[in-house]
Amino acid sequence: MDHRAFIKSLPRDLLRELKTSDNRIGLLHLSGHVGLILFLATWIAKGWPLWWAAIAAQGIVICFLFTLEHEATHKTPFATSELNEWVGRFAGLLIFLPFEWFRHFHLAHHKFTNIPGKDPELLSGAKPETRLQYAKYVSGLTYWTGMAGQIFSNVISPLSGGYVPKSKARHVRLEACLMLIFYVIASLSLFFSPFLFWVWLLPILLGQPFLRLYLLAEHGRCAFVANMFENTRTTYTNRFVRFLAWNMPYHVEHHSIPQVPFHKLPELHDLMQGKHKAVSNSYSEFTAEFVSDLR
Repeated sequence: MDHRAFIKSLPRDLLRELKTSDNRIGLLHLSGHVGLILFLATWIAKGWPLWWAAIAAQGIVICFLFTLEHEATHKTPFATSELNEWVGRFAGLLIFLPFEWFRHFHLAHHKFTNIPGKDPELLSGAKPETRLQYAKYVSGLTYWTGMAGQIFSNVISPLSGGYVPKSKARHVRLEACLMLIFYVIASLSLFFSPFLFWVWLLPILLGQPFLRLYLLAEHGRCAFVANMFENTRTTYTNRFVRFLAWNMPYHVEHHSIPQVPFHKLPELHDLMQGKHKAVSNSYSEFTAEFVSDLR
């Protein structure tokens, strides 16, 4: 059974229920994530004991806003559409990932998941094959240079890449311009106070490698086929990681039915028992196996 046959086997009422978002649950989860960021920022700013260790933790928590932005492109974290849009944009601003552009990039990834020559994630070099490529990928260097180039490209040529519709080009360009203005203002503020450097900029540089390792498990070492049970991996992990990643470790579940909100992915996972072809018992297990296969 592939993922399409599985979806057809589900009762319509159950499928409809699985796809129902909830503002209350979404906002509660968001308040926990944002609250953690604010707590760590206060810890660093106040210079409390081990404040230097809190910098890396802050970076991880901020960088994992990627999983929220990713969910918002599907309009699933919240029942209110506008809430998904603005939360997604704000998350993208903090991690230098333009939301309007990423929506179309990511939808193309879902359409052509793990298909060589078509999946934009494969075309962007997000799947390293040598130890040198792996080191560059995990460092976050390719991400930062790639996103800097993408934001400037969105200003000049928002249709580059082929996945942004012409009707959305103006939105993509406007977003990129506003992001650049924000980053210029933020940079100028550093001349007056190092606050943003310590609670935002330095942390995300240190936190990005953890997000890179996490993302690699989603499709790394999976089959180049159209079946989501084979081309995507679900990774078992602890509650804190699932919280921080908005339940995206249930990635087979997400790719099979992207309209299912984060808080219902565990339920979908239970319904899929026995269908998964690619799973890992932990991120450390996947990383060890992935590195052992590198040239």
